[in-house]
Amino acid sequence: MTPNTKHPVGGQDYPRTMQEFDAWFSTEAACATYLARLRWPDGFVCPSCGGRKNWPTARNLLRCATCQRQTSVTAGTILEGTRKPLRVWFQAMWYVTSQKFGGSALGLMRVLGFGSYQTAWTWLHKMRRAMVRPGRDLLNGHVEVDEMYIGGSEEGVRGRQTDKKAIVVAAVEVLEPQGFGRIRLRHVPDVSAKSLVGFVSDVVEPGSTVLTDGWHGYDPNGTLLKA
Repeated sequence: MTPNTKHPVGGQDYPRTMQEFDAWFSTEAACATYLARLRWPDGFVCPSCGGRKNWPTARNLLRCATCQRQTSVTAGTILEGTRKPLRVWFQAMWYVTSQKFGGSALGLMRVLGFGSYQTAWTWLHKMRRAMVRPGRDLLNGHVEVDEMYIGGSEEGVRGRQTDKKAIVVAAVEVLEPQGFGRIRLRHVPDVSAKSLVGFVSDVVEPGSTVLTDGWHGYDPNGTLLKA
């Protein structure tokens, strides 16, 4: 079946090739039009009054003809308030989604010509967070949870204490007879019950069996999780 290669106005959601990408998103106006189509597939709707008519302002905002509220096609997204052209953001998204493993900050820096690795790293992680599906299914069955510390060695700290390392907690489905299923990760500020149990509650389906190393942060009352 031949994929539809029409412009997005014709019904296709995204370009299939770099040539299509360049043709669709050659200007800032084209990028803004595409975002507006994604945000309001049935036409503009004012977030305040529900009005359907608008006109553009000199600041590239949309003013509601009914209540006069001004809004942007990027409001509430990772693009809100950006000083970079939308086309550069679109190029970054194309690069990340076209790489087998999601690309790297160094690769993004080289492709877009960023002068700062930190900028590329920030952009990459903004896009990765935006790509997480909010309503994705929770882990279930037997789920193993553990935390890890990322960073160099530290002096003067013991056990799970840390002054400089990043703490990442991971949950993974354990499949029978051997193997692993889906994985969830989260950067947490500490290994307290608030952080750890909060993470487990967010990613594991109630009724599942959660396997931990016995650290009291996972089960402060001895009743929340099955070890």
